[in-house]
Amino acid sequence: MAKSPGLIDIIKSVIAAMFGVQSEANRERDFKHGKASHFIAIGIVMTVIFVLTLVAIVSSVVENAGLN
Repeated sequence: MAKSPGLIDIIKSVIAAMFGVQSEANRERDFKHGKASHFIAIGIVMTVIFVLTLVAIVSSVVENAGLN
């Protein structure tokens, strides 16, 4: 019996899905043994981190360019 994906496996799968490069084997493992709620929660957290990172980068660039 295959074990369910751990936290690191879920994070890797979410990042791969964000880039659209998830392998077939990992996708099958995730759908057969993973819980959707875990992937949704990690996906939301990763999206928030991504958006906040973009906001910080843009704010820094605008500040350094003297456009504010």
